[in-house]
Amino acid sequence: MDRPPKVPQSVLVVVHTSALDVLLLERADAPGFWQSVTGAKDTPEEPWEQTAVREVAEETGIDARAAGCALSDWGLENVYAIYPRWRHRYAPGVTHNTERVFGLCVPPGTAARLAPREHKAYLWLPWREAADRCFSPSNAEAILWLPRYLRQG
Repeated sequence: MDRPPKVPQSVLVVVHTSALDVLLLERADAPGFWQSVTGAKDTPEEPWEQTAVREVAEETGIDARAAGCALSDWGLENVYAIYPRWRHRYAPGVTHNTERVFGLCVPPGTAARLAPREHKAYLWLPWREAADRCFSPSNAEAILWLPRYLRQG
């Protein structure tokens, strides 16, 4: 049985510590592609925050609502062309995705429990190094905004 098409609305969650170390995940379906937590809404009506909490839990095993964690909606949205290699996951004719950006501050030493079908490795890097490692320009840009959002928060 085929899956329903993905909703072209997703979240990007920059998981970080207060010291600006950023969690990156290596995609299982694209070795060498490092990214923050990302994922599509289950339905168009699903609230952005619910999507962010769910995707963080699914991809890292981290509970974004646990004590010591602070999830924040940065109020930023990126619209980008879906990479051709992943367009088959969407309805015919869908070529762009809207991505809402969140930050999730976690305690230092937080470990990730990866979903092996999605990611094969993780690492913590200082924010500038993490931005340089990301394959996605919008992901790298969000990480570069991290110090400003922490000061505002």
